[in-house]
Amino acid sequence: MTTFLSGGTGTPKLLWGSSEEFDPAETTVIGNTGDDVFLGGSLVCPDLDTVLYSQAGGLDRERWWGIAGDSTETHDELLELSHAAGFEAGPRYLPPERQTEGPDLASWRRFSSVGEFMLIGDRDRAVHTFRTSLLDEGYTLTEVTDRLARAFGLDVSLLPMSDDPVASIIHTPNGEIHFQEFWVARGGEPEVRDVEFRGSADAAATEAVREAFAEPVVIGPSNPVTSIGPMRALPGVEAALAETPVIAISPFIEDRLFSGPAAKLMRATGAAASTAGLAASYDFADAFVLDTDDETELSRPVVRTDTEMNAREDAARVTRAAREALDRVV
Repeated sequence: MTTFLSGGTGTPKLLWGSSEEFDPAETTVIGNTGDDVFLGGSLVCPDLDTVLYSQAGGLDRERWWGIAGDSTETHDELLELSHAAGFEAGPRYLPPERQTEGPDLASWRRFSSVGEFMLIGDRDRAVHTFRTSLLDEGYTLTEVTDRLARAFGLDVSLLPMSDDPVASIIHTPNGEIHFQEFWVARGGEPEVRDVEFRGSADAAATEAVREAFAEPVVIGPSNPVTSIGPMRALPGVEAALAETPVIAISPFIEDRLFSGPAAKLMRATGAAASTAGLAASYDFADAFVLDTDDETELSRPVVRTDTEMNAREDAARVTRAAREALDRVV
């Protein structure tokens, strides 16, 4: 068995071509939920859904978000109504006193659909409505995710990192904003002073997640701060990672990042934005996969390959390197 930690696009891209090296029936994927939001009353789980759609063959791989070919009539009509009613486009948080009302899972991340700032397709929205309805019936997020994985015919086991609320909050000079506002609505432009994983101290990794951490772990080239950071912030996870074989794939080539806001977020949290900074942050990792152009010298085993992934065969190449790195430490 092998456990992958997944957030954003890095690990889902890796999983795209992983089946030859890692048997899907013996693969568990733990998805980050720190980026989740309640939008118009429905729970949107971007990182879980990217794995869900990708593994089912339906992901929009141009954006690495949502369902390929999805219509957006509901989203478009919401924006038209908002404009006609005199509301400006952009994130609209529910009032502070409403952020912790209702289901605990919604805490600190409630947005209105007025001026909807995330592009939600119609079929994608059906998934969020289905998920939220089952949560309202009393199912846990783990149970709901299992039902969705079953509906989409997944071969891998997909788990949320927790059934409790954890929200990735970006601290800026002008106040606190949710990660989705920072990245989706504002394109990662605000200055970042710190990153908080609100609720993590009181949240718990599920029993299924704790069992998965007993297996060898692969961390794909996802954002180390807001994709992997919320998982690491859960009590007991750091200790579990220190006790199991872990290999990590760098999202950097030395100090050049392939994509995303990881560099800005790492610097804001006191880490060097580079492969060396990643290795220092991942002090629990036993080996690394680096790009062939990355000459960073590390004190732990390194396997090098071309780590850019634009197609399934690229992902297969990188997973072969991941398997080699894992074999060196298991």
